[in-house]
Amino acid sequence: MSDAYRQCSSCKKPIPFESTYFACSVSTCNRKRTGLYFCSVACWDVHLPEARHREAWAEEKRAPSREQAAREDAGDDAPAPRRVVVAPPPPVAVAAGTVPGGDLPKDILIVVSKLKAYVRAASGMNTSDGVFDALSDHLRRICDAAARVAAGDGRKTLMDRDFATVLRDWID
Repeated sequence: MSDAYRQCSSCKKPIPFESTYFACSVSTCNRKRTGLYFCSVACWDVHLPEARHREAWAEEKRAPSREQAAREDAGDDAPAPRRVVVAPPPPVAVAAGTVPGGDLPKDILIVVSKLKAYVRAASGMNTSDGVFDALSDHLRRICDAAARVAAGDGRKTLMDRDFATVLRDWID
């Protein structure tokens, strides 16, 4: 470990342990990867023109002791604990279009931002939030019909031709 807590981000002078230093009040300047430290308010002032903050000030802070800094640094090297999220198993279909208990998910089945961007680019119009539920319900009906077509062909995999058959029958 070095003899200083950190180096000044402007003048590169060492900031000793247990001394006063200054930090920018803007959160993006205080992130772990950015970590800007200043030995004086004058050095902090040098940072402002390139940062272009709307409103900022220098916050006076106290550097930790050598032991506290060592503990902090040791904590940075340890990997963050991983959280394993296990998704529930998908429902098992008894027959095409049916699920035991009838608990079908009612989530939105489309990417909202992509659809809004397409509608705006194609027509210049905005998209109401009610559209996504209606389209998802319609998409569920199409998927159920395509599943019936695939089951009728003796398959357990939906294919593009199943959807083409359903849409051709609905449009004609």
